[in-house]
Amino acid sequence: MLNALALPLLFSVIAGIYAYTRFPERRPRVLLVLILMQLVGAYAHRIQPGMALFTLLSLYSLVVLGLMLHWFQNPQPEPAPERVHKG
Repeated sequence: MLNALALPLLFSVIAGIYAYTRFPERRPRVLLVLILMQLVGAYAHRIQPGMALFTLLSLYSLVVLGLMLHWFQNPQPEPAPERVHKG
């Protein structure tokens, strides 16, 4: 399972950090995708437990936790809806 998940988890961390820093308006969706990837890894660990996969998932969860803490401390304000004047 480690061989099947190592590269996708590494790619999702790199792409997630890039998207999180580059597109602040997409941060909630980026965090959701990262959490869902973590759940896939947790399911894989449940099917075939191993110390290497557990270590990889632990490091992955630390990155996701760090991004979530940053987002909770510095939430971006939602843009006000545009008003359309008819007339």
